[in-house]
Amino acid sequence: MSDSTTNPNLPTCLPRFVGVLGGGRMGAGIAHAFLIKGANVLVVERDEVSAEGARERVESAALKSIERGAVDANFDELGSRLTVSTDYDDFSGRELVVEAVPEDWDLKVTALRGIEERLAEDGFIASNTSSLSVNGLARELKRPENFLGLHFFNPVPASTLIEVVLGERTSPRLAAASKTWVEALGKTAVVVNDAPGFASSRLGVAIALEAMRMVEEGVASAEDIDNAMVLGYKHPTGPLKTTDIVGLDVRLGIAEYLQSTLGDRFAPPQILRDKVARGELGRKTGKGFFDWPS
Repeated sequence: MSDSTTNPNLPTCLPRFVGVLGGGRMGAGIAHAFLIKGANVLVVERDEVSAEGARERVESAALKSIERGAVDANFDELGSRLTVSTDYDDFSGRELVVEAVPEDWDLKVTALRGIEERLAEDGFIASNTSSLSVNGLARELKRPENFLGLHFFNPVPASTLIEVVLGERTSPRLAAASKTWVEALGKTAVVVNDAPGFASSRLGVAIALEAMRMVEEGVASAEDIDNAMVLGYKHPTGPLKTTDIVGLDVRLGIAEYLQSTLGDRFAPPQILRDKVARGELGRKTGKGFFDWPS
């Protein structure tokens, strides 16, 4: 790990070698965030087609950053520090690996165990989970002190927030290091102790579910409800459009988990279940609470 001149126990900048498991929209955004700040980034996907898709997403985001003048590097230099693979063994030697697979408990446990098996004993693992218990996931690992949650927000390049979720056994060294990493990424850390939904998902989902109920009850249109929150409460995006961006299926999964842990105030409205059943998942399918151009 990179060491501080004032405290040799605390890394002060990003790890030089970072891995990301999962190269979808979120995983590619996380890879891009580390890449443009100087890290060597490896993205591992499940097959060659997915791996090439991940490469295209990261490279496209990198090119846009260069065009905006947001990064002082050329495309070839960034590309030389990006690797895509389908082999977990390539995580060997990575100082930090961020897991960014879908919000499915069994899938995440399998993924995290697979990462841990390949890392050195002092290698760190972070989960990008937006709601699942960090303590619960940590109990599935051999070195829970080297594990925490790093909840990035979509879209990662535009978001300035990362939620740092500390487990009961997260080491003080990792807790401190994670905040320096967030700062080095040019973002702001919100530090929370593990709890269902953490802070952001718990509040965000509560507002979104109530907005859905208002649509369901005919109180107002989705557009007017969102405008009320944007214009009246200065939210940058309304709760229903945010749901479309996140994905209605993702929001449904989080709501069901929060209902199981916090009670029926997080029960998903029928309108959400119906839309997911019809495949209206938001921006990624072209239709959710709003229509999205292809």
